[in-house]
Amino acid sequence: MAALTRRERLRAELERDAKAVARRIAAEEGVEGLTLAAVAREIGVTPPALYRYFDGRPGLLRALYDDVNAEFMDVVRSAVRRQGPDDVRAQLYAATRAVLDWSMANKVEFDLLMGAHFPKISASHDDIPVVIARELGGMFGALFDRLWREGRLTYPADEDLDPALAAQLETYRSHVGLRFPLGVVFLMFACWRQIYGLLCMAVYAHQAFAFDDPLPLFENMMDDLLGRLLGLEA
Repeated sequence: MAALTRRERLRAELERDAKAVARRIAAEEGVEGLTLAAVAREIGVTPPALYRYFDGRPGLLRALYDDVNAEFMDVVRSAVRRQGPDDVRAQLYAATRAVLDWSMANKVEFDLLMGAHFPKISASHDDIPVVIARELGGMFGALFDRLWREGRLTYPADEDLDPALAAQLETYRSHVGLRFPLGVVFLMFACWRQIYGLLCMAVYAHQAFAFDDPLPLFENMMDDLLGRLLGLEA
């Protein structure tokens, strides 16, 4: 592999520094405070110089989003790889627990990926709304695909689904690249709607006066999802 030229090294360093500053500004001031001028001022370049690297503020937002998403997915995939290769139940549990732990430790970044700031980020690029679906949904989808192929799932027939819901599930299946029946896609979302609700409750401290620790609710939820809904007893 050829060594980087001096110009290439300087560009890589500037991009790295700019994304680090952008992440800090987003954490402290929210996405609204994240501007090219603010980032350029902190790293000691002019806004037009930074514009050339990121093609404006939308490019900077996309670079930040991609970095955060890559970090998030690496954490979740690593949690899955640490489990036994044949223990799908353990893999599903570990992946979901990793999502919770990362979200709790990175609340601003959670906002960017799938929380309050997501609409503002997604408005900057047309394909951002499907990034997390393809990455996270595709990873969970591979585990559901294995359970389906092994005949371990009980799911509704496609014709038994409400037509409006079936159309939405088909759109999701097409974008994510899943190859199993819509009833299995429905099972995935029956799980996700509970997981996402708990994530938001934990990250935004809803009902924290009583549920200051999300783990008891998480464990109860996972026992229900893995056992009752998916039939994967411990």
